[in-house]
Amino acid sequence: MRSAESLAGEEDLRIPQRRKRKVGGGKPGWTDNMARRALKIVSWTSMALASSGFYLYSNKYLDPNDFGAVRIGRAVATTAVISYDYLTSLRSVPYGSEEYVQLKSKVHRRSAERLRELCCANRGTFIKVGQHLGALDYLLPEEYTSTLKVLHSHAPQSSMQEIQQVIREDLGKEIQDLFQSFEDTPLGAASLAQVHKAVLYDGRTVAVKVQHPKVQAQSSKDILLMEVLVGAVKQLFPEFEFMWLVDEAKKNLPLELDFLNEGRNAEKVAEMLKRFGFLKVPRIYWELSTRRVLLMEFVEGGQVNDKVYMEKNQIDVNEISRQLGKMYSEMIFVNGFVHCDPHPGNVLVRKCPGTGKVEIILLDHGLYQILTDEFRLDYCHLWQALIKADMKGVKKYSQRLGAGELYPLFACMLTARSWDSVNKGIGQAPVTANEDVEIRNNAATYLPEISQLLNRVPRQMLLILKTNDLLRSIETSLSTRASASSFLNMSRCCTRALAAHKREQTCSLLKKTQISLGESLSLWQINLHELFLRMRGSWLGNWVFALLYWLSPTPH
Repeated sequence: MRSAESLAGEEDLRIPQRRKRKVGGGKPGWTDNMARRALKIVSWTSMALASSGFYLYSNKYLDPNDFGAVRIGRAVATTAVISYDYLTSLRSVPYGSEEYVQLKSKVHRRSAERLRELCCANRGTFIKVGQHLGALDYLLPEEYTSTLKVLHSHAPQSSMQEIQQVIREDLGKEIQDLFQSFEDTPLGAASLAQVHKAVLYDGRTVAVKVQHPKVQAQSSKDILLMEVLVGAVKQLFPEFEFMWLVDEAKKNLPLELDFLNEGRNAEKVAEMLKRFGFLKVPRIYWELSTRRVLLMEFVEGGQVNDKVYMEKNQIDVNEISRQLGKMYSEMIFVNGFVHCDPHPGNVLVRKCPGTGKVEIILLDHGLYQILTDEFRLDYCHLWQALIKADMKGVKKYSQRLGAGELYPLFACMLTARSWDSVNKGIGQAPVTANEDVEIRNNAATYLPEISQLLNRVPRQMLLILKTNDLLRSIETSLSTRASASSFLNMSRCCTRALAAHKREQTCSLLKKTQISLGESLSLWQINLHELFLRMRGSWLGNWVFALLYWLSPTPH
């Protein structure tokens, strides 16, 4: 007896068999078997692929965004659409007219939204680069920075299965074997990783930073793709030089993807700035840290731009702004080792539970810039010149840092002040709302020159510019940007750094003593000036100045 299955199979194959014999004389039995085998193989393969695909998709292991062809196609299409929009939309409008300016703003906005959608879809490296662009407040048009800023709070999350997979591969154990408890919902998700709160079996509460599993494999391909696309855009728009962005990603991304490097940076900056009692850097637990998993002390606080949190906890925003300025001035001018990602999610504030003192908590130590002594000292001289309105010094040291004849634009980019304010002295007049608007408008007007300048200056300058803009953004959120304290802190650090360099260059004890005395005098003058400004800004100071004015003889 033959089975119903074989009878059905034979019935289905009758027409192909007759056709085969009619065409040309093969063996019927052999043809029948081959067709039947082929049909079974195709059926079982289809079922297996469908089942596997459904299982992987339902478990979030299979994602169309992970296929190279999809990612490349999406990036190429977005670049083409943006380029076409710029080429065609502005063609029929007179350059420089009011209509041209309005239309260009609309094209900027459309293009920025397309770029944001691309970053969200391709994730990983694309989000990281988008965040970098969103931080350049005073260097790129406002339409781009405001649109791309949301990427800081809209990074993708990995599933718990993916997190378990990374921990299992890197630490060789399951989560339940390593932790007494592990919260499934992350405290925060970034472009490259996410952080979970957990408790070890010895009772320590920790923050567990786990890298997204697909970032390592995709990052090098993504950077190569960006390099090709930026090169293509350069052919269409020769005035726009954005290869610096790709160069920065190519250099920095491998370092950011190595969490052991991040741990070493955290310990280095904690030791370097240990004299600042207000700074808290979470401790690293090396016994459970790898290149993709980083275990840290768990520390809570509010974001540095959260004024409501500060008011609720009686934290003085002016004090926070001053301390942040001190910390970064020390890093940039004195040590030349700079934390380059101070966006609000990475800088927290709190009142220390034990002492009640205000602390700044610095997180995410993956991205640091190491400054050469030559660059650092030129940068010190430049800021001293900017603060003193020494225009010869501004020109000299801007040009030493690669600005060439674009040094006025470079000075405005560094300070986020107008050229008039730079000429008067940036410490002399507070920033006004009108000046802020002027600077932002100039970013759009001088975009070709800005991109040319960014391509020309030393690579070290790029992350410094990004850091400056992030710090200014925090000051704007806290309404402390008009304060002169940041310039005074810069002056102190520049004075100390240059004096230390001069002492290293001489063997004469007399000269070293003279240098130290000059340094002390300069620092004393800065302190006196700060005291004067604080008195003038206080209630008592206003009363004293009013009394002195009243007592002074009136000229006839």
